[in-house]
Amino acid sequence: MAAAAAVEAAAPMGALWGLVHDFVVGQQEGPADQVAAVVHLILFYENRLKDHHLVIPSVLQGLKALSLCVALPPGLAVSVLKAIFQEVHVQSLPQVDRHTVYNIITNFMRTREEELKSLGADFTFGFIQVMDGEKDPRNLLVAFRIVHDLISRDYSLGPFVEELFEVTSCYFPIDFTPPPNDPHGIQREDLILSLRAVLASTPRFAEFLLPLLIEKVDSEVLSAKLDSLQTLNACCAVYGQKELKDFLPSLWASIRREVFQTASERVEAEGLAALHSLTACLSRSVLRADAEDLLDSFLSNILQDCRHHLCEPDMKLVWPSAKLLQAAAGASARACDSVTSNVLPLLLEQFHKHSQSSQRRTILEMLLGFLKLQQKWSYEDKDQRPLNGFKDQLCSLVFMALTDPSTQLQLVGIRTLTVLGAQPDLLSYEDLELAVGHLYRLSFLKEDSQSCRVAALEASGTLAALYPVAFSSHLVPKLAEELRVGESNLTNGDEPTQCSRHLCCLQALSAVSTHPSIVKETLPLLLQHLWQVNRGNMVAQSSDVIAVCQSLRQMAEKCQQDPESCWYFHQTAIPCLLALAVQASMPEKEPSVLRKVLLEDEVLAAMVSVIGTATTHLSPELAAQSVTHIVPLFLDGNVSFLPENSFPSRFQPFQDGSSGQRRLIALLMAFVCSLPRNVEIPQLNQLMRELLELSCCHSCPFSSTAAAKCFAGLLNKHPAGQQLDEFLQLAVDKVEAGLGSGPCRSQAFTLLLWVTKALVLRYHPLSSCLTARLMGLLSDPELGPAAADGFSLLMSDCTDVLTRAGHAEVRIMFRQRFFTDNVPALVQGFHAAPQDVKPNYLKGLSHVLNRLPKPVLLPELPTLLSLLLEALSCPDCVVQLSTLSCLQPLLLEAPQVMSLHVDTLVTKFLNLSSSPSMAVRIAALQCMHALTRLPTPVLLPYKPQVIRALAKPLDDKKRLVRKEAVSARGEWFLLGSPGS
Repeated sequence: MAAAAAVEAAAPMGALWGLVHDFVVGQQEGPADQVAAVVHLILFYENRLKDHHLVIPSVLQGLKALSLCVALPPGLAVSVLKAIFQEVHVQSLPQVDRHTVYNIITNFMRTREEELKSLGADFTFGFIQVMDGEKDPRNLLVAFRIVHDLISRDYSLGPFVEELFEVTSCYFPIDFTPPPNDPHGIQREDLILSLRAVLASTPRFAEFLLPLLIEKVDSEVLSAKLDSLQTLNACCAVYGQKELKDFLPSLWASIRREVFQTASERVEAEGLAALHSLTACLSRSVLRADAEDLLDSFLSNILQDCRHHLCEPDMKLVWPSAKLLQAAAGASARACDSVTSNVLPLLLEQFHKHSQSSQRRTILEMLLGFLKLQQKWSYEDKDQRPLNGFKDQLCSLVFMALTDPSTQLQLVGIRTLTVLGAQPDLLSYEDLELAVGHLYRLSFLKEDSQSCRVAALEASGTLAALYPVAFSSHLVPKLAEELRVGESNLTNGDEPTQCSRHLCCLQALSAVSTHPSIVKETLPLLLQHLWQVNRGNMVAQSSDVIAVCQSLRQMAEKCQQDPESCWYFHQTAIPCLLALAVQASMPEKEPSVLRKVLLEDEVLAAMVSVIGTATTHLSPELAAQSVTHIVPLFLDGNVSFLPENSFPSRFQPFQDGSSGQRRLIALLMAFVCSLPRNVEIPQLNQLMRELLELSCCHSCPFSSTAAAKCFAGLLNKHPAGQQLDEFLQLAVDKVEAGLGSGPCRSQAFTLLLWVTKALVLRYHPLSSCLTARLMGLLSDPELGPAAADGFSLLMSDCTDVLTRAGHAEVRIMFRQRFFTDNVPALVQGFHAAPQDVKPNYLKGLSHVLNRLPKPVLLPELPTLLSLLLEALSCPDCVVQLSTLSCLQPLLLEAPQVMSLHVDTLVTKFLNLSSSPSMAVRIAALQCMHALTRLPTPVLLPYKPQVIRALAKPLDDKKRLVRKEAVSARGEWFLLGSPGS
């Protein structure tokens, strides 16, 4: 009967709290007179908390609504919470009602903080009773947040510190696995981080928490070890020496054991991080004059337990010991000085005791780790730096390593030399002279020591920026002489070895050009070398000129970091390159093979790379100066700013110029398409019309393509407005006229492609029309295959024009938008196309999908997968390769969808593993490997068939194919095995 009466009472109660909620949030003003007496409502609700438990949920909902009221009279928040603490056994309520209680507390803590603090420790005790025994993860997240706020907002904990710790630490470590298809989305990591924030929020928990952490670190549960070490790491941010003092020996013993014995790299990493944090905590604590220095004693224990392992003949525990010492040393300057001064003499001694290169490499790598730590700290008094006393021994050891026959030891030696050189004022001038000599020698090592040579070049660049005088005095003159000898050998017809040394010299000149003063010495050397080619003073092939241009481009990249060097390089190198190219393009009575090298496609492409790199980082002011010279050069033949500008005839690449002159439009493209957008280009209208005219000239495809790319690059950057609309109309008219019958169809198509790309990148409205025109050409007998490949260009990043580095307008999501706007039409076109045209649609579609970010593709996969599978049957190797490249990551990221088509996938991949194309065979075998990530029960029926079929590519004539076959077959062999 009582229950029935309670149910009858609960119905109007629910209606009342709904009314209260509407009033509080401002949705109801009419019935305000019914709820105006808030005090009476509070008293009413508090009394109802004593009623039957079936009424409690509606009462709590009403109180929750009132807790949101900003006009609640003072004292009522305290009254409500006292009533809940006294009258409600919260943990006996359903989850949703417990959550309501936590929300009421949260609301009052947010708006009535001072009132609640007036309760003192009673509020803390009351909450402990509310939370005690909570098990639902949804509620725990809120409860943990309340505890954190209690501590961080300085509520009184009174005598209940241990009780508050116990009521939260009982959940440590978190052991929670979310159920499948959990609608609440709570993850184990959410609970871990929330609880950790509580446990690490106050030093007052230290005496209770640290023993718990030590216990869990010493357990056999991997997740408990990780959680405990990470929590210890977080605690060190708020603890001091006082809290840690009694637990340091046990903490060190646990961390040492985990690093020495663990098989888990994650546990080792977290242990080292915890040791680092402990040492940092001890380092920053302020000491009283009579207090014990815990840092010294702590480091002494670490050194005592680790240093003897550094001297063991078998070197079994060398690396774990070194890692522990380095973790402690990296925590503070004091710790670094203490550890380094103890460890360096020992490692120096051990280096000389061991004679094997592998052992010496291990010791030097450890030394390198300690030297890197010294870079973290600055010293006001250079004489106090601990490395000073070991400088001579360290240099001697490094120079020994650099002359050792072992490439691996040389590599560590180069890295160590770089770190030593980065220490301010450590190396003497004599040390630097020796170092430069070693780096010069290492820069000319043979091909079998490629890694060491590359490392030496990188080290030269790093140290040259720090010591430009030493490198200008001792390295640049040697390289200049080497270059002169190389030129002489090229003149006489050189040996392959001399060719290799010549190439090494060019690379070294660019590598060392990391300081403005050095650039002013090395750049003229490379440019003079090109002039020697142009004058016919040496026998040069295109590869020689390309090598010089590659060195110039690398030098230009290094100059980008310094505005002075960037401008010097630009105003020195660009006129020189243009002058060389113009000279080579001039008609001659006796054509010179040497000069014509400069006009080859590959050489011009290399020069384009130099000019573009040298232009992208110019300031708008300096770029504006340069553009006033270079554009008139191409439009008006004004050569006055070029060096050695006495040419036999006028330079007129647009006005009936020779094929050689027209080819230089590529260099104009490199410059104007790399300018900042706000740089005004002189004679722009004339330039655009000339480029448009040349883009459809069929006599020189290289020139017409360069003109089309230049036109598109300028279109992309041009601000919206009437002039842009006029340029676009001219381009559309030119394209439509050229795509009719005639000799210029191919050039008109190329222009269409580049203009479309320019507009797609900037989301211009006309891009959809031009893309539709391009799609229509998929059915064209002559241009269809090229149109299909055009979709690859539209979706790819370019290197010479329309690049972000070159200041083009490239929207971040242009690929996603292109996919959304155009793939449905491609699919529809495929279904409607004749059989002989379908491959073009498949190729275009595969190009789009292959370059689409996978998160965008995955939702569309079910509708597109059938087309991708059909594309695998296309006879075109490009389509096959593109589709395989698209499918491989999808096998890893969408195994459930791909599993539905496993029969088709296995059949097609195995067929393609015998393709005539090596690239297709490799990609098919990689897909067979990726197939093993699908659910095992789906794959097991195919295991015998696949293992038999993959035996054939094991005998493939190409090593790379055999390698992939071994890898894929091995995974299929292991399929279904225990632990696989």
